Amino acid sequence: MTTPHRTIVTLSGVTLSGFTLAGFTLAGFTLAGAAWLCLGSAGALAASPQEERWDLLRDMYFSDRTVEDAGPLLSLEAPKRANDAAVVPVRIVTAPGSGVQVTAVHLIVDENPVPMAATFRFAHGDSPQAVDTRLRVNAYTNITAVAETSDGRLLRTTQFVKASGGCSAPALKNAQLAVARMGKMKLNLPDNIVAGKPLTAQLLISHPNYTGMQYDQLNYYFIPAHYVKTVAIRYNGAPVLDVQSDISLSEDPSIHFSLVPEEQGTLDVTAEDSNGRVFQESWPIRANSGS
Repeated sequence: MTTPHRTIVTLSGVTLSGFTLAGFTLAGFTLAGAAWLCLGSAGALAASPQEERWDLLRDMYFSDRTVEDAGPLLSLEAPKRANDAAVVPVRIVTAPGSGVQVTAVHLIVDENPVPMAATFRFAHGDSPQAVDTRLRVNAYTNITAVAETSDGRLLRTTQFVKASGGCSAPALKNAQLAVARMGKMKLNLPDNIVAGKPLTAQLLISHPNYTGMQYDQLNYYFIPAHYVKTVAIRYNGAPVLDVQSDISLSEDPSIHFSLVPEEQGTLDVTAEDSNGRVFQESWPIRANSGS
């Protein structure tokens, strides 16, 4: 991939009396210099490396479908420069307009070895949704969110993030502790829960989420990829959020999601990792009547 550049033409050899340009006659300039200027213009108009990369990813993940600018219907928040490339916080918010239902959001780290980090599928596409998670970022990159609507449109927004080395960063926990705690979950809820009013909950899943690019610190072999692959969140048996993920989610995946509670209910979570291990947990949720 070549880096686009701007060609600057300097007219230092021009003399008005002889119409010469660096030793060329006007006729010679018309043939050779015009071609030079055309090449310079083409270089100036060439796509940026980020857009060239996006063209490849669009073809890979969305085939020949049109991807539009999301405008105000989708926002993506991420730090411009990350403090830790292995734990980069990202927030996606949908704001459906009139007649627009967002059924899923695809989260892509453009320059990662496996760019598709996760797909979030919402049960209620007609309601605004907010999802937060944490990513590994391997190189300076655009992070891209693509919303999918009920009528088949694809809406895109991006945020450039300066971070590198996140996919090969060593695990924070030692291997024995990671195995001992693997699959354990925690649910964080706000102190005041009111029936019928949306709340934001945080799900934490203890898992090393190995990328396949990390060294075992004892034997210096690569640790095989082993990561959370799917997460299904249900409330009173009804779908709330389904997640399909890959190696770009950080160690101990964290997912903030929206929920509208009843006065009494149960939240159930089922997660499966890439080795086929299944983890399940349930929590009762009691809300105030709000009256």
